[in-house]
Amino acid sequence: MMHRTQLYFEESLFSRLISISREKGTTVSDLVRKAVEKVYGKGKKKNGFQKALMASAGIWKNRKDLPPTDEYVRSLRKDTRMKRFGLE
Repeated sequence: MMHRTQLYFEESLFSRLISISREKGTTVSDLVRKAVEKVYGKGKKKNGFQKALMASAGIWKNRKDLPPTDEYVRSLRKDTRMKRFGLE
């Protein structure tokens, strides 16, 4: 269902919208709808990337073949603090 509304634009912005709509072969209304959708989204619907990201969250949480994350991260980091301060 569509709702009708009325918007007021400054002359310069409206001229640009008319020019762009002619270039793209669409209407000013369609340009405005797409711009509003791009900025404010479609309510609570998620795009494909957001859905994939949410679906992948926590997929490794029950893995038994991996060490705890904090231990793994610490093993990747080398503590060079003592060396940097000339204490080693």
